[in-house]
Amino acid sequence: MTDIRIQDPSDLAAIEARPYAEFMPYTGVFEALEDTARRHAGRKALTYVQTGNPADFARSWTYAEFVTELRRAANLFARLAGNEPPRVAMLLPAIPQAYFTLFGAETAGVACPINYLLGAEHVAELVQATGANILVTLGPNPELDIWSRIAQVRAACPDLKHVLAVGGGEGALDFDQELAATSGESLEFTRDDDPRRLVALFHTGGTTGRPKLAQHEQGNQLHTGWGAACMFGSRPDDVMLNGFPMFHVAGSFVYGLSTLLAGAQLLLPTLLGLRNKGFVDRYWDFVEHYRVTQLAAVPTVISTLMSLPPPAPSAVAHVRGLLTGGSPLPDELAAGFEAQFGIPVRNILGMTECAGVISIEPLAGPRVKGSCGLPLPFTEVRTIDDEGRPLPAGQTGVLCVRGPNVGPGYTEAGRNTGTFHEGWLITGDIGHVDADGRLFITGRAKDVIVRSGHNIDPRVIEDALMRHEDVLLAAAVSEPDEYAGELPVAYVTLRDGASVDTAALSQYVQQFIPERPAYPKRVDVLPELPLTAVGKIFKPALRMLSLRRAIAERLERAGLAPEVSADVVEEGSRLVVVFQPSATADPAALGEALRRLMAPFAIPYRLQQA
Repeated sequence: MTDIRIQDPSDLAAIEARPYAEFMPYTGVFEALEDTARRHAGRKALTYVQTGNPADFARSWTYAEFVTELRRAANLFARLAGNEPPRVAMLLPAIPQAYFTLFGAETAGVACPINYLLGAEHVAELVQATGANILVTLGPNPELDIWSRIAQVRAACPDLKHVLAVGGGEGALDFDQELAATSGESLEFTRDDDPRRLVALFHTGGTTGRPKLAQHEQGNQLHTGWGAACMFGSRPDDVMLNGFPMFHVAGSFVYGLSTLLAGAQLLLPTLLGLRNKGFVDRYWDFVEHYRVTQLAAVPTVISTLMSLPPPAPSAVAHVRGLLTGGSPLPDELAAGFEAQFGIPVRNILGMTECAGVISIEPLAGPRVKGSCGLPLPFTEVRTIDDEGRPLPAGQTGVLCVRGPNVGPGYTEAGRNTGTFHEGWLITGDIGHVDADGRLFITGRAKDVIVRSGHNIDPRVIEDALMRHEDVLLAAAVSEPDEYAGELPVAYVTLRDGASVDTAALSQYVQQFIPERPAYPKRVDVLPELPLTAVGKIFKPALRMLSLRRAIAERLERAGLAPEVSADVVEEGSRLVVVFQPSATADPAALGEALRRLMAPFAIPYRLQQA
C-alpha cells in the first residue's frame, strides 16, 4: 500500500480528491495480508510473550510464516466444513492462534468471535445464532478456564460439526496439530475477494434473549484497518503492544489489522493479556525490551500505568504514542499521562457496527481537548436533530456516519430500525462536528454502560432483577468511576408489602448475569422509578441520581463535605456538577481540591461563587 500519513483536515481532503482505489487498492483482507507478506516477508508480524518476565522466550512469526498459517487455517476450515461454507465460532484469548483463526476463517468463510468470559448458556446462544459449524477454543489450561463450558455448549449446539482445542482437549481435535498437518503453500479453494462478501459476525449489545450480531463485509474491515494505520502514521518499523481481546473490534481491527496492513509487528502480552498482573507490573520493562513504539490502552489502563514506578527514560524513548478509546477520555487523564511520560495520547471513536472506527485523533497532529478526532478518509459524519434533519457544524445532535467502514447491519433485519437508515449508521452518541470536521461526544442517547471499554447492556441486569419475586420494576444505569470509567448500578421498586435486603438482592441476581463486569455495584430501592409521560422509565433522572451520589461520596471521602456541597443539573444534552462552597471556604484551596477530585472524570463541573 502507498504510505499515507494523516495529520490534519487538509490531508483528508487531498486523499478524498483522488479515486478510492488509490487509497484502498485491495478488495479482500487475505489479498491485502498476502501482499504485505510479499513486501515484508522476513519482518516479524506477531510476537507472543508467554510469561511476565521480558527475559523469557517469546515466540515470533515472520510475515511469510504468518500468512502460511492463515492459508493452513483457511484450508483446514474449508475441509472440515465439507459441503457447507465454514462458519467458525472462536472462544480464544488474544494469542497467535486467535489471529490464525480469525483471518483464516474470514478467508474461507465467516468468523464469529465470542466473548470467552460469558457463561456456557450464553455462549451456546451465540453459537446457535451465528450458525457456526466449527468451534475453535482453548483447551484445558490452568491460567484461563474456557474448556469447562465446552461440553454444555456442544450439547446445546447440534449443528457444530467439529471442535478444535488449542492445546488439545478430550473429544476435540488438537488445533495446532491439525494446522501443522494442513498445507499452507496455497489455498485449496477458490477465494472470493468481493469487498461486499460477509466475513464476520461480532456480537454486540445484549447477551441474553436474542443476541444482536453485527455483520462485517471484508471491505468494512479493510477500510477500518488501513484508515486507522494512516491516522496512526504506522510504518513497518513500528511495534504495537495490543492487549485487547479478539472478540472486541479494537483488538481485531483497530490495533490488530491496522498494524498488519502496515507491515509492522504486533506484540501480544501473554495468555491473559493486560489482565496478567505480572505483565502489567513490568509493563515498561517489556516496552523497553521490545522497543515498542505504539501503545493501545483503555483509560483504566492509562490510570494503572501512571501509578507504576516511573520507567527509565530509555524505556519510553521509542514510544510514539498511546492510542485509546472504548470509554470517555478525561482530558486531565490524557494531559497527566503526557506530562508524566512525554508520550502523546490520541483518542478514538468507534463501534462494532462499523468494524471499530469512526474517527481518530491523528498521532501526527495536535490533541484537541474533548475531541474524538477526524473521520476516516471517505467517511461522512454529521449530526441530526430529533426529527432526523441534518444540523450545521457546531450544533449538538445525534451522531451519524456513512462510509466504507459501515457494515450492512444486524443479522436480524428488524433490529436495524433506528440504527441503520439509507446507508447511515445512527450511533446514538450525542455530540457535534466542528468546522474542521472533528468529532466531539458529549453524551449517549443509548443506555449502554461502558465499563473499562466493555459494553454492558443494562437489560442483562434488569432482566435478572425482574426474576426476583419482590421486584416490581428495575432499571440499570451507569455511575462514574475513576478506574473503570463507568460502573453499573441498579434501582428497583418493590411489590406492595414487600421488603428486601439490597445486599442479598445483589447477590441473588449474579446467578442470572452472564459476566462478572455486569454485576451491579449496588442495588437501591426507591419508592417509585421516574417515568415519562407514556409510562417508560426515565433513565436520565436515574443517571443524574447516580452521579449526584457518586460525587457526594467522593466529597465525603476527601474530607471536603463540610466545605462544599454538590448538585447535578442538566444543561442542554449534558449533566454538569455544580459545587456550592460554604461561607468559610477558601476559594483558591477549594478550587484546587475540586480540580484534583474531578480530574479522573470526563464530567463538566463548575464552582459557584460563595
